[in-house]
Amino acid sequence: MGSRIPNMEESEPTGCPRRSKSAPGALKAAREAGGRPSPGLHIVATPIGNLRDVTLRALDTLAGADLIACEDTRVTRKLLAAYGIATPMAAYHEHNADRARPRLLERLTTGGCVALVSDAGSPLVSDPGYKLVRAAIAAGLPVSVVPGPSASLAALALSGLPTFRFLFTGFLPAKRAQRRRRLIELRSLRATLLVFETAPRLAALLADMAQILGPRDAALCRELTKLHEEVRRGTLAELAAHYRESGPPKGEMVIVVGPPADPETLDDAAVDSLLDEMLAHASLRDAAAQVAAATGRPRREIYARALGRAKMRGTRR
Repeated sequence: MGSRIPNMEESEPTGCPRRSKSAPGALKAAREAGGRPSPGLHIVATPIGNLRDVTLRALDTLAGADLIACEDTRVTRKLLAAYGIATPMAAYHEHNADRARPRLLERLTTGGCVALVSDAGSPLVSDPGYKLVRAAIAAGLPVSVVPGPSASLAALALSGLPTFRFLFTGFLPAKRAQRRRRLIELRSLRATLLVFETAPRLAALLADMAQILGPRDAALCRELTKLHEEVRRGTLAELAAHYRESGPPKGEMVIVVGPPADPETLDDAAVDSLLDEMLAHASLRDAAAQVAAATGRPRREIYARALGRAKMRGTRR
């Protein structure tokens, strides 16, 4: 998720026992018993806050790999130092991926063992790692996964919202018009939504969600697994009002939004408002199709309304 890895004292919830000073020796013995990981690309999940959430397999793989490809070497170094791991690192992130990927593939082609990590959580979730994985698969190279912590799944479990069907959308567009268009597309989806957002944009996003998605239950999960972990639950409107008044919270967060209730009947004014939003950024045909899907109204009816709105606005395309 891109959050930094804090130190032990900062990340452990109150009441958790401290790591024993003899732990590095025990970990070393466990790694030696586990053996060196096989050649290939290993996708390794790392803690999202509390360093003690790392798995034994992750430690084995990180310690035995020839190289660790990571978003930020400074962040990953803190995790490695906590467990006495000295494996070399190489930066792999969205700004250098096109240059770094061929070098990593060359290393893998010659029988190397490369561990891929993100700053926190499971790689490939809202990061460029999938391009490296696709390239490795296309080249016929072995790829394996070492599963573990995930901010999105942790938030889903804590939210108390339905889990039988959900969609992770990552970060929505920063620009308001694009963000609102995306929310209109998501409106009719009968699933729980998982969204990443930064603190400065949180209040604006929640306000747009409340207006476009309607009266849904939601949860704001912040600083998960860290000392100041917080989950605030309520309707989208209630959460929007809270953060509008209290200001941006600290830390990184996941917004979990429950699925829509039984299909609602929107009045004509609400339908026209949705059409106006879509017509500002999409063709008349696309706007009508998306609003029809979001509202459940017949496409022919919505197209006729869209045609009328476009003529009024002089924006028919």
